[in-house]
Amino acid sequence: MVTQTLIMLVTGVVAGALGSILGLGGGIIVTPVLTIFMSLDIKYAVGASIIAVIATSSGSAVAFLKDDVLNLRVAMFLEIFTTLGALLGAILSGFFHATVLYFLFGALLIFQAWNMWQKLRGSKTETVLTQSDALAEKLELNGEYYDKQEGKTIQYGLERVPGGAAVMFGAGIASGLLGIGSGAFKVMAMDGVMKMPLKASSATSNLMMGVTAAASATVYFFNGMINPVIAVPMALGILVGSTIGSHVMQYLPARLIRKIFIPVVLIMALQLIFKGMAVF
Repeated sequence: MVTQTLIMLVTGVVAGALGSILGLGGGIIVTPVLTIFMSLDIKYAVGASIIAVIATSSGSAVAFLKDDVLNLRVAMFLEIFTTLGALLGAILSGFFHATVLYFLFGALLIFQAWNMWQKLRGSKTETVLTQSDALAEKLELNGEYYDKQEGKTIQYGLERVPGGAAVMFGAGIASGLLGIGSGAFKVMAMDGVMKMPLKASSATSNLMMGVTAAASATVYFFNGMINPVIAVPMALGILVGSTIGSHVMQYLPARLIRKIFIPVVLIMALQLIFKGMAVF
């Protein structure tokens, strides 16, 4: 029992650190560890994954808000579309066959990985954007943050805000219909579509995922899918890891974060495609 608790604590620290750096939450690490290495029932693993996302968001959001890295206006604006998509996904889950969507969202993640690879082959630093969408200016969504690694202030203007909102709506549907974390789609919407710098995208994604997960955690709790013996040590480890990760991320080069992000997203894409093929 003590060994199991220690494994959960260590897993939580690693999941929290990577989750806060990449803006993906900790579920991508928590669920495989609990199901594959600890032979835990998938329903309890999913419940622990939801708690992992909330804990990652809580631990990292404080540091990101303090250092003014995340864009609070963008988070609240896009959360509207994510929530609407999640509600629609939950409604459709009882009527819609998910196989096609597994392939669709898997393909979208592969496209995101390719898009990030193209950026790696391009500029060696984050681009300071001066142009912005008219809607972004009207809603005052443009922002800036101080990049501790580059030692300068990064000012950015957001492009294609409606396109980003559409991707967020799709991310919500993916969450509600397939029961998956949608952090990769959130980063895809902000970094890939709206051209927000990656560090700001990851920080903002962390905050948004916590809001979304908190809503669904109530359902998991009342369905008896959250086991305190599993969730508590995992959450404690994640709080420590996400606090560390949120500070470390600000000193990492954006190119290095992209290099870490690409294989992680590809793994997620393959998981979705394999689910569509009924492998898992």
